[in-house]
Amino acid sequence: MLDRITVKVPATSANMGPGFDCMAIALDMWNSVTVELGKKGFQVCGEGAESLSQGSTNLVAQSFRKAFEESGRKPPNTKFACNNGIPLAKGLGSSSAAVVSGLVAGNEFSGNHLSQSDLLRLATEIEGHPDNVSAALLGGCQIVIEDDGKLITSRVSVPNDLKAVVFVPNTPMPTEKARNLLPPNVDRTNAVFNVGRAALLINALATGDLANLKVATQDRLHQPDRSVIFPSMKVIIQAALNAGAHGGFLSGAGSSILALATEREITIGYEMAEAASKSGIEGVFEVVHLSEQGAHVGNDSMDITVNRQH
Repeated sequence: MLDRITVKVPATSANMGPGFDCMAIALDMWNSVTVELGKKGFQVCGEGAESLSQGSTNLVAQSFRKAFEESGRKPPNTKFACNNGIPLAKGLGSSSAAVVSGLVAGNEFSGNHLSQSDLLRLATEIEGHPDNVSAALLGGCQIVIEDDGKLITSRVSVPNDLKAVVFVPNTPMPTEKARNLLPPNVDRTNAVFNVGRAALLINALATGDLANLKVATQDRLHQPDRSVIFPSMKVIIQAALNAGAHGGFLSGAGSSILALATEREITIGYEMAEAASKSGIEGVFEVVHLSEQGAHVGNDSMDITVNRQH
């Protein structure tokens, strides 16, 4: 058995506008964790190097131990080397990536006793958000729902030429703070608004009829409430649409904003950044492919290349 592996996990963008808490898509933006048995240590490079715990309380280490606990085995001495390309607290699934990487590595070293469903369940229990977790673990665009305590996922086909233009503000938006803005009850009219657009979104992606994405990515269940602390959101999304994006939405709980495009991606990114700057929001943008691949194990470490533009 190998005593050293590398697990790579993609960034994710949840909700995708109307699919609140039940849709997410994987992005070609990665965290890489190299795990080595028989040694001790914890290192974080890249995103979060100065702020994340570099020890047993890190989500990667916690999740690694959880996989061993589930298999009934005691976790060995372990050295972790994290190379993070996913921004923290920006709505791009950094927590999900950490949890999934730890669970996948722990499962690999403890005998692969956990099924994909087990990993999804455990990751959701630890992280709390099955939408981000499902896309991080399985890749692609995922629908995820809970039925009688069981998580059910379904992959949505996505056009090969569709790309994501991601504007990442310098200011984070902690998920808990953003979620606390949401009221406990929703208006039926708004619920119907979102159900119809979520259905249209899935159909537009699956059929490649991208002309409907502008309408299909609209939302009334979470973005209006979150705009209270992020009033520039609408302006940035509109700038993306005006520049040629097919659709745009707040990524997860924010603060990143994602636009879907098949051309003029750089122009869209610059227009989003300019609109944000005029509203007093500074940040960077990156054009990335959508990732059909989710978490996977390799034998070598991965250099995270980041090409974000101001």
